[in-house]
Amino acid sequence: MTPDFVAYPEVRRGVRGLLDGRPGTHRRPVPACPEWTVTDLLGHLALIAERVLERHGGVAPAPAGPLGVPALLDRWDHVGAQLDRLLADAGGRSGEVMVMDAYTHELDLRAALGVAPPAEHSAAAPSFAVLVRGLSGSITARGLPALRLRSAAGEAWTAGDGRPAATVTAPAHDLYRALAGRRSLGQLAALEWSAAPGRWLPAFSWGPFAPPPVPGD
Repeated sequence: MTPDFVAYPEVRRGVRGLLDGRPGTHRRPVPACPEWTVTDLLGHLALIAERVLERHGGVAPAPAGPLGVPALLDRWDHVGAQLDRLLADAGGRSGEVMVMDAYTHELDLRAALGVAPPAEHSAAAPSFAVLVRGLSGSITARGLPALRLRSAAGEAWTAGDGRPAATVTAPAHDLYRALAGRRSLGQLAALEWSAAPGRWLPAFSWGPFAPPPVPGD
């Protein structure tokens, strides 16, 4: 599994690469985060980085007034560079939720800009593992049997305890977006299920995630 201090800077590079050379996108809405613009999304990413930095004993920059996209990218990189070193010293696993959050929002940003998801990304596997753990806890808490998640390429994960009672199959990107609350209940039900999906659909609401009322990207 890729350590956090490798995956996190790749997300930052990916987000910067999406926005460099795209002036005028700062007010563009991000459909996966209905109340946010591109600027709001970047502000969130920078703020989360600052909070994690402080939890690891670092010192975040002094608060600033409203910042535009270039300044937010620079602030995030400044904080992120410090975080990379601290995460490496901590063994490379203590920032996995932050990495998942950042990678998920990189995908949100790509969808908002009409850019395809990356074919490969070092943050994908560790982020997927965090999301599967979250779904597992939700399935167990609801007293449901385990669910097998299988990508179209043949990768497989088990969410919940015990032998899976059903399998849901989809391209890996669609599975990821489903786990991260970016697919509606209708989209979830339309995936390839080996059994009726209804009993498992409520389990896709957990933590900060829930299926949106309208179809996602």
